[in-house]
Amino acid sequence: MELKVSSLAERPEMYDQVVGMADTWPEFIRHDLAGDAYYDRIATELSEYVLFAEDEHAEVVAHAYSVPFALRAEGRGELPVRGWDEVLVWAFADLHRGTRPDTVSAISIVVAPHAQGGGLSGRMLSAMRDNARAHGFDEVVAPVRPSAKHLEPRTAMEEYAFRTRDDGLPYDPWLRVHVRAGASIEAVAPASMTVVASLDEWRGWTGLPFDAEGQVEVSGALVPVHCEPRRGYAVYVEPNVWVRHAL
Repeated sequence: MELKVSSLAERPEMYDQVVGMADTWPEFIRHDLAGDAYYDRIATELSEYVLFAEDEHAEVVAHAYSVPFALRAEGRGELPVRGWDEVLVWAFADLHRGTRPDTVSAISIVVAPHAQGGGLSGRMLSAMRDNARAHGFDEVVAPVRPSAKHLEPRTAMEEYAFRTRDDGLPYDPWLRVHVRAGASIEAVAPASMTVVASLDEWRGWTGLPFDAEGQVEVSGALVPVHCEPRRGYAVYVEPNVWVRHAL
């Protein structure tokens, strides 16, 4: 597939096509509070860190969002245990305060459903790395959501993240793409994304009854959702895996 990769800063007229591109995210993941607050702002306030790929028919078939932030700022220094949520908060706090960023974090790489399976995610990761380098950064970090972990929701992420194949590469396909691109697996972010909602909301998102106390396995979830029927809510706390790309 012939691709043309651009940033939204270069091609602002493509905004609607980029943000409107179809995806395969499970519905519940769209209701993470940090994501609700900040994700859509990336395309308008940090458009130079939003990349998209067009095919030979000028159709947007993939996009990659990242954010610059100050990892080495006072009180930080370590990749946060709250992963994806925390790095979004840090990035927009730094932007608001005028703090000079020193690192870029991947936020998402999404391939349109009809274009999946052709290696586009790896190509967008490469483009994200190149974009960070072009902006003067020497490192990209990523709170990775392993692509096959949902098939093993009760396996501890600490075990899954470091599992390897006979060739020494990660067992998980998406982690494998990162490592092949030169990344190292740093640590598990145990509370990277959090979705707290009423039982009725969870029922609407999943079609499941959510009427029994305890752990509920949900399609697309990396770990079970904790259901509290007597209190009327359920909580999903998703672990991700921090990886580092030296540029």
